[in-house]
Amino acid sequence: MDSPTRFSLTEHSAAWWRVTFDNPPVNLVDATMTSELNALFARAEASESLAVVVFDSADPDFYLAHYDLSDSDEVEHALAHPEEVHPWTALLARLSSLPVATVSSIRGRARGAGSEFLLATDIRFASRERAVVGQFEIGMAAIPGGGPASRLPGLVGRGRTFEILFGGLDYDGALAEMYGYVNRALPDDDLDGFVDAFASRVASFDLQTIRDIKHFVNLATQRSEAEYQDQMNAFWAAVNRPAQQHIARHLFEAGLQQRSDVERDLPHWVTRFPYRPGSDEE
Repeated sequence: MDSPTRFSLTEHSAAWWRVTFDNPPVNLVDATMTSELNALFARAEASESLAVVVFDSADPDFYLAHYDLSDSDEVEHALAHPEEVHPWTALLARLSSLPVATVSSIRGRARGAGSEFLLATDIRFASRERAVVGQFEIGMAAIPGGGPASRLPGLVGRGRTFEILFGGLDYDGALAEMYGYVNRALPDDDLDGFVDAFASRVASFDLQTIRDIKHFVNLATQRSEAEYQDQMNAFWAAVNRPAQQHIARHLFEAGLQQRSDVERDLPHWVTRFPYRPGSDEE
């Protein structure tokens, strides 16, 4: 595995790794991050000693902001080849199936693909004061592509899934804990110590037992991979529609994907540029 550019890897021991996202300015998910995570996952799958991987962020304001929406070549390819499983869809399925315990330690904003990533991990711990999670895509006239429509119901229930996906709002650590979006929210000063102690404890246990637990829980909870691909295809189809393109254009002009008020309060900004068919701006 070459040295990654979108995150750092700390091997606390042979049994416990920490992945720290670091992709300025706002920790966007992109094709490079997906490729580098795939290489990391290959190492994890091949390891005979790894028990637990913790994912956190070097940026206290952004865990993973969302997917990079600026790559027009990726959009064109996805639309031309709907039969292909998108790399992000495949990565999230691989993440859920890793034969180790995976833990998200959430400080900062995790929206869109950031939320999708943490939903694909086994366990989610959040800063009560600084974590922000949500799926904003409806405000951009799109369905979330990375599978929250399949993963959220088992965590928060049907009604709250609709609230999250229809509302496109942010959820702070305390509310996310109450809903089941995260396992628990802790005071920000306590988050790192708690996660470290939990990961160290898991790393001390028998590796085969960890793998067996993961295997049988996955049998009871994993959804069909076809569901995830259908959702990603629906997302790319939305990206090709005038409504999404109209909203995206205005958001980029206002500061999307920069360290800006747009990214700090995205659920508010996605409502500022309604699409009106037949207008001069269409």
